Amino acid sequence: MKVLNRFAQTTLWLASGSLVCFAALATPPKSRVGGKPIETKIDFNRDIRPILSNKCLACHGQDPKAVMAGLKLNVRESATAKLADGKYAIVPGHPEKSELLKRVMSKDSDEKMPPPGSNKTLTAEDGEMLSRWIAQGAEYKEHWAFVVPKRTALPEIQDTRWPRNPIDNFVLAKLEERNMHPSPEADKATLLRRASLDVTGLPPTPEELKAFLADKSPKAYEHEVDRLLASPRYAERMAMDWMDYARYADSNGYQSDWERFQWRWRDWVIDAFNQNMPYTDFIVKQLAGDLLPNATLDDKIATGFGRNHRINTEGGVIAEEWRTENVIDRVETTSTVFLGLTAGCARCHDHKYDPITQKDFYSLYAYFNNVPETGSGEERPVNHPPFIKAPTNDQQKEYFGLQEKLADLRSKMLTI
Repeated sequence: MKVLNRFAQTTLWLASGSLVCFAALATPPKSRVGGKPIETKIDFNRDIRPILSNKCLACHGQDPKAVMAGLKLNVRESATAKLADGKYAIVPGHPEKSELLKRVMSKDSDEKMPPPGSNKTLTAEDGEMLSRWIAQGAEYKEHWAFVVPKRTALPEIQDTRWPRNPIDNFVLAKLEERNMHPSPEADKATLLRRASLDVTGLPPTPEELKAFLADKSPKAYEHEVDRLLASPRYAERMAMDWMDYARYADSNGYQSDWERFQWRWRDWVIDAFNQNMPYTDFIVKQLAGDLLPNATLDDKIATGFGRNHRINTEGGVIAEEWRTENVIDRVETTSTVFLGLTAGCARCHDHKYDPITQKDFYSLYAYFNNVPETGSGEERPVNHPPFIKAPTNDQQKEYFGLQEKLADLRSKMLTI
């Protein structure tokens, strides 16, 4: 299995025919196992944080300049503390005593939260989720980006014969909660088509399909998976996701949208997948490959991650303004991709949803504020400085071969 990428493990499983229905699985229902109702545990990060972030924290979040009524719902200590009027927004274990729930469910426009004028509305499902969460103790968690992943215990299931791997247990548990049953496994031709498209982005060739159908061994599908993962097409398919995250493009993105030549970085990403590069190296080289001891050309090319930003070549552009925009773009992209945080809001104020302050934003900004580039460039297809010569491996071999021939000719000339 490739070291760099975990997507393949999921996509291959999806292709196996085990997936039946993911519709509405995001909302934890009240489970029923063996006809007995079981209250599903509400998870703060999964179920509650999105509700508070989208509907409440603009006025009751971490920004001290925007806190209304002295109530901060992003911190449990504040959310459960006595308010100025003697009431409590959240009383853990007691939804009926929680002012938050009363306001959310109120029909009185003077009491209703969020206020009608905010153009934000909580649905009945949101209210039910909040009620169940409070009833279960109103547990808070750190932002999910700071929570160390832990292996989850497998859920209890009735049909213990159906699962082939631990992931199947989770799917089957959700199906059984809804009194649903798995669909029959897909036929071999469908399995290969799904796996090929998921892993390589290409359908199987007639020859590949014929060989798979002829393989009657119990590990026929596993063999096909190994073949697909060993294909260079796998790396190209997986690199597509990373290029989206890194905002890769073959043009500048402004005005005439001139062509630029960033494909050497694109090929570096593809090669990284093909080489099973450890993820730690994958990160370090893209953020600071040029600072590594004895940095190679490939190490320097990797830092093209930070130069994927848009480039403004408009005639009247203020160079320093757009240089700053480029630095900010790096902060936002790096935070989103590597930290799991949306930092953009903190450009102007403490973030209202994610735990990042304006000071944090500009502290990170300082790291990227040292690239010797301008905020404008020529209006033609060209890479804008700073840049380096980045010959391909074949071009490097040809270059060094010519250098050797040149040295040999010079040596011979000296003997004449």
